[in-house]
Amino acid sequence: MNNRLKELRKKRNYTQIKMQYLTGIDQSDYSKLENGKRNLTFEQCKRIAIALNTSMDYLAGLTDESEPYKRSVNDK
Repeated sequence: MNNRLKELRKKRNYTQIKMQYLTGIDQSDYSKLENGKRNLTFEQCKRIAIALNTSMDYLAGLTDESEPYKRSVNDK
């Protein structure tokens, strides 16, 4: 999972500071998530999936398809 976070972030040309802005997750905490020093909470996974335009399943390694599912109107 950690590699996928970093890979997608770099693919989108986002810095960890940009991810902080998009997700509300402090940059130092985000760095720990990418480096496997901390596990994602459900809410963090959801925020990151939205910011990186992917699915939570992809981030969790449950699928190799990085394209997101069609989101409901309530997801922002």
